[in-house]
Amino acid sequence: MIRVALVDDQELMRAGVRALLERAPDITVVGEAADGLAGYALAVAERPDVVLMDIRMPGVDGIEATRRIVADERLRDVRVVVLTTFDTDEHLFDAIHAGSSGFLLKNAAPDDLRAAVRTVAGGEALLSPSVTRRVLAAVAHRHPPPRGQLPAALTERERELLAEIAAGRSNDEISRRLFLSPATTRTYVSRLLTKLGARDRAQLVHFAYESGLVQPGENDGSPVADPLPRSRP
Repeated sequence: MIRVALVDDQELMRAGVRALLERAPDITVVGEAADGLAGYALAVAERPDVVLMDIRMPGVDGIEATRRIVADERLRDVRVVVLTTFDTDEHLFDAIHAGSSGFLLKNAAPDDLRAAVRTVAGGEALLSPSVTRRVLAAVAHRHPPPRGQLPAALTERERELLAEIAAGRSNDEISRRLFLSPATTRTYVSRLLTKLGARDRAQLVHFAYESGLVQPGENDGSPVADPLPRSRP
């Protein structure tokens, strides 16, 4: 069972999201909070698999609450998805920079909402190719990336794989493009997470662009996978 916590200052929104999630037999909502501080306390108390976090809330906002959750060693297995109506580059960047595992608009279809929870609970990042490119464009605009800052311990193959991840490609896509078996691709991704000290793929994407390995506009013409497959209700 996937355990989810809801953090949003609008009670009606929380009730609607809860109702949509709990239609799925494999998802349960373990608690709700109306601001970021209460959301952080809820995460500490319940240790959910996924926190759906609003951005704009009174007092401690969703970005700061995400930072606190990510920084708390007790919550290292908790993943945060920023759930918001504000589709702006600033919020995309801040959400990923704070350590969230993804970004989802509140007008997402019910099936996509449930699929998002399953995706993040399964250890994947929730970044569609188009969203990935916008996040990285914001990174480049706000923090021009210095070239040559990747750890020397990364092999050429690992750098190549990191660039593929930064383009928003799934493991299956990467396996086909780099002529690797799925198992080998998963091993490379695991090594990258360890070597770069990243929690998940979202942080790998962030690191790839801030380090200068990839810049916005690269690989945009290549086919990319959609990490939000349609899922059963």
